[in-house]
Amino acid sequence: MNKIDLFVLTGPTASGKTELALALSDYLPIEIVSADSRQIYRFMDIGTAKPTKDELSLVPHHFIDIKNPDEYYSAGMFENDADNIIQQIIARGKIPLIVGGSGLYIKALCEGFFQDEASSRELLAIREQLEQELAEKGRLALYQELSYVDPISAEKYSDMNPRRVIRALSHYRLTGIPFSVSHSSQLVEKNYNCHYFGIDIPRNFLYEKINLRTLNMWNNGLLKETVKLLEMGYTEKLNALNTVGYKETIQFIKGNLTENETISKIQQNTRHYAKRQLTWYRNQCQEIKWLNQNLTENIKFLVDFIKKKSLF
Repeated sequence: MNKIDLFVLTGPTASGKTELALALSDYLPIEIVSADSRQIYRFMDIGTAKPTKDELSLVPHHFIDIKNPDEYYSAGMFENDADNIIQQIIARGKIPLIVGGSGLYIKALCEGFFQDEASSRELLAIREQLEQELAEKGRLALYQELSYVDPISAEKYSDMNPRRVIRALSHYRLTGIPFSVSHSSQLVEKNYNCHYFGIDIPRNFLYEKINLRTLNMWNNGLLKETVKLLEMGYTEKLNALNTVGYKETIQFIKGNLTENETISKIQQNTRHYAKRQLTWYRNQCQEIKWLNQNLTENIKFLVDFIKKKSLF
């Protein structure tokens, strides 16, 4: 069976993914599959930099406003749901364009999870922890751990491919059984040939955009949006609200930060998040094609590439 060419547009927060994706819709019959783990939530528009109503009306979007902030949703669930949506988009004669910065969502969609573990919350939590360890400690540290607990798998993955190392380690941490001796965990074979494109702009320019966007969020009602969420009964203990933008604003509401301190904290934490995203992409997705900050050049390159692969 021929694999489906799937196009993934990613990059750090505030890099311009939405702008580029919407521009592509002028030239290609696309539908956008959002791969953003926060934009799935209703009532969280400003703090997640969700596309505006006008932008959403320009091209069909999927996985925007599909859950309430207290509802559970995982990368494995996204994988299953997105597989179905992609088939529907293709059946309509359109091109699915994956757009977002949530690396675990993209990874789940393009590479799949183990069949017997795909719905395990514990496994997903372990993988997220391993992803964080990868960003902080590097692939060698994870490989050394794998060599100790599962030397057979370590020998097989001597190239220290972080994706395979994390799969093997997550299985061991979940079950206590070396992946090499377990015959129940077979990787789901995905029917996609994923093409990854990342927006890479100079760090100082990215940080300037983050700082400006934070100011705009604050001035456009982030405080009011956060107050409303709390009034609706959603608390800071929820994963959805324990994220950049909302957690600092909640501290302001509690009187623990001044307005200037809140804005500064959001800017700082968003910059740190963007840095972690870039580290993750470079460690996890070596096949990624990096785009510059020139919108016109990026549009032409992507339109030509997608048309060639999609035969449009």
